[in-house]
Amino acid sequence: MSAILSARAWRPTLFLRLYSQKAERTFDKILVANRGEIACRVMRTARRMGIRTVAVYSDADAEAVFVREADEAVRVGAAPSTQSYLNMDAILDAVRASGAQAVHPGYGFLSENAAFVKQLAAAGVAFIGPGEYALAAMGDKIQSKIIAREAGVSTIPGFDGVVRDAAHAVEIADEIGYPVMLKASAGGGGKGMRVAHSAAQVREGFQLASDEAASSFGDRRLLVEKFIEEPRHIEIQVLADGLGNVLWLPERECSIQRRNQKVVEEAPSTHLDAATRRRMGEQAVALARSVGYNSAGTVEFLVDKHRNFYFLEMNTRLQVEHPITELITGLDLVEEMIRSAAGLPLTTTNQADVRMDGWAIEARVYAEDPEKFLPSIGTLARYREPVSGPGEKVRCDSGVAEGSEISVYYDPMISKLSAHGPTRNDAIAALSGALDRYLITGVTHNIPLLRDVVASPAFAAGRTSTSFLAEHYPHGFKGHRLDERSAPQLAAATSALHYIRNARDNPSAAASGLADYALLLPQLLDDGSVAKLEARVNLQLLSATLNLSGTNDFQATVSSGQQQKTVVNFSVKWNVDQPFADIVYQKNDSNNESILFLAPLPLGMRVQFRGTKFDIDVLSPDQRELLRLMKEKEKLDTSRLVLAPMPGTIISVAVSVGDVVAEGAQVAVVEAMKMQNVLRAPRPGVVKAVHVVPGATVSGDDILVELSDD
Repeated sequence: MSAILSARAWRPTLFLRLYSQKAERTFDKILVANRGEIACRVMRTARRMGIRTVAVYSDADAEAVFVREADEAVRVGAAPSTQSYLNMDAILDAVRASGAQAVHPGYGFLSENAAFVKQLAAAGVAFIGPGEYALAAMGDKIQSKIIAREAGVSTIPGFDGVVRDAAHAVEIADEIGYPVMLKASAGGGGKGMRVAHSAAQVREGFQLASDEAASSFGDRRLLVEKFIEEPRHIEIQVLADGLGNVLWLPERECSIQRRNQKVVEEAPSTHLDAATRRRMGEQAVALARSVGYNSAGTVEFLVDKHRNFYFLEMNTRLQVEHPITELITGLDLVEEMIRSAAGLPLTTTNQADVRMDGWAIEARVYAEDPEKFLPSIGTLARYREPVSGPGEKVRCDSGVAEGSEISVYYDPMISKLSAHGPTRNDAIAALSGALDRYLITGVTHNIPLLRDVVASPAFAAGRTSTSFLAEHYPHGFKGHRLDERSAPQLAAATSALHYIRNARDNPSAAASGLADYALLLPQLLDDGSVAKLEARVNLQLLSATLNLSGTNDFQATVSSGQQQKTVVNFSVKWNVDQPFADIVYQKNDSNNESILFLAPLPLGMRVQFRGTKFDIDVLSPDQRELLRLMKEKEKLDTSRLVLAPMPGTIISVAVSVGDVVAEGAQVAVVEAMKMQNVLRAPRPGVVKAVHVVPGATVSGDDILVELSDD
């Protein structure tokens, strides 16, 4: 039986009274059939509208933030999503038990499940989303492509039917021409998608994509279509009510992706002109009208360099990246969805009244390794979200807090960090600063990659495509690359932080206001090895006295290994007991930044600089000379081992003892956070031992397969 827990006592609010004055009644209580940040996001608008909320939660989420934010909470099952958030019967039981009048599905899970909508309607419960027909028609990528073509929408060449098996997929791909995209007919979010450049890749990708589709959406069907190379991924948000009003909103560009999942989005796009924007918007509206669409939806397009655009799919739900549309239009998309479901008109019904104010950029913050994009699980040991600075508008949509668990069972997203400004440059600056002041420890995260992307000259110039990450990081992202400008700045700032901490612990050490240090700055190279960049720093305190909780002025003379000297004049605003330090460079105001002090180390400190974590040795000259005499520790040889890259479940094992394998051959498939990851042989050899079987649960760095030379 489901247990209903009261999250907090309900009290009428000012927002309820204000909403009641409009005589526009929506719902008294809605159930949010989702988890994490999107559940919190929906609840925030519902609370503003005076609507009570009901959360549903799995055993893994019993203590989650969204459960605490709801007015009521209902347990719906065990941790795996198939037993909880995809358990339709349990969700429907929760609706009945709570007395909710409507259900908001968020995104993912049951948000695009027509059978769920049908059962809600039979129970007399409103679905805060499109009707059953529109959802079924547009939620099926095969059917939606046919409908889009009939509605006059430009479409990508491809096969419009159901792909029977891998052999059929190869036959279709050979006819269309390579490369092709294999993707799930149901769902989205990059799950069940593979690009194939050959028949062999089609066969391998078909199995992986269909397995992911079945795991994520309960539907193994795939479609095959031509893959447009070097495209931009640009989408149009539509809003519709049940009274015949349909609007299109300014576009979002979502070209920067990994594994077909969006990483950085912005609104509007640098690529579109007003005429193309209007044509795309009008086609999106025509498609929505053709299926009697109501609620919020997104029509996605691929756009080539000549601004030719092709229908990709329609997402019949609220998009992950909706905050940037809200920032430039001033609309609350969740409110519009609730109004539409309640039979009310949109707050704006005239296309000419839709505004486009400034620029907004969103970065998706994930608990994952930014080099290989492998998820990371664990506890958020320290967690502080950035806030808006003077003249900035920063928004952080999250569903976590310090102490929250990042679970193996769900998507590893921590938050969506968005920034808005009058111009694109203002938005980039605001987002860069916010990323610099985002503190997350306890799990690996992708802030280093996000920070590097938004700081890149190509992004600043608007030169983006869906191959952006592959082109700019062909060997994988290795962290911020220190150069002749950033290396002296990092060395100077770290020396100052070390000096201040040392003065707190040993006041006499700072009496002279002078210090000499030898710093070893780590730099990850393309081959995975770590180089140590040495910098000698002569530091001088320029302030009359040292302030342990305020601003101090310094001058640092930094010498590199080539005897090049750089003089850095800067101030440090830092409370020594806090992680955030503001650095102001006196000769370059445009490069002021924040540095995070993360932890002391035996010979230095760990800091976060321009998004990247650096473990820096801060040594006295004598310590540096002694360190030269020490023998380096030998590294463990793992070249003959296939290790689990993260905790997960073994889906398949492709080798047996005695098999001869080539370098790069598939060895096993491990599933974590609803994504399947192919593990390959790191070198040619003979399989010496296999330590796992399908269905086994593994931890990160577990040895799965051992190889020998013969």
